[in-house]
Order: sequence, then C-alpha cells, then structure tokens
Amino acid sequence: MPVVLLIEDDVDVVFLVRFMLEREGYEVKVAGDGRAAAERLAEPPPSLMLLDIMLPFIDGFQVLAQTRARPAWADVPIVMLSAKAHERDIVRALDAGANDYIAKPFRPEELVARVRRLLEKKR
Repeated sequence: MPVVLLIEDDVDVVFLVRFMLEREGYEVKVAGDGRAAAERLAEPPPSLMLLDIMLPFIDGFQVLAQTRARPAWADVPIVMLSAKAHERDIVRALDAGANDYIAKPFRPEELVARVRRLLEKKR
C-alpha cells in the first residue's frame, strides 16, 4: 500500500485529504507542523509527500530543502499544497525540487489524480 506523508497544519484540510486518499487505498501519515515534518525525515521515506508552505516552526520551503538533501528521500515525489498561489512561490517550489504544486482551495478529485499520476510514474 502506498504511503502518503501529509504535512499540513489545517485540521479540515487534513481530514479531507486523508478521507480522499484513504478511500483510494493509500495509507496517510500526518505531520502537523514543520518541526514534526523534519523529524519524519529520520524515518523510512513515504511513497509521496504532500507539503504545505505556511507551517508553524519550519516553513514548507525549508522542509522541502531538508527533504531533497537526504539521499534516501531524493526520489520521493513532493506535491506542494498551499494557499500561496503567486507565480513566484510556485516557481520557487518547483526550482527547489517539488514535483507539482496545487493551490488552495483545491479540487479534491484533482489532487487524487495528481497523486495517482506521480505514484504511477514512480513504479
């Protein structure tokens, strides 16, 4: 079963994303802030990471950089999921190693389709 690590501090978003992905057969693990996300980097990598930018303690850009610096996590697809929808934020995330970027508010079925696409590419 593919594992998705969701790094998100909004409990409503966590509930929705978890529901949608578990319904599709994914296991969802959650880190509620940047510090918790950084601690997860010591664990075996997930199949995919969904990463918010605006997080308590450590922001998503820092988590992205820390993730990409770890060899074991280098191939993990990372989808940024953020209310920051300015072109400069999207470009910054993609240049820093994100595989995709979804702006909030997002369409749940689109999010699932993008996750599915990235995980199929990984096989």
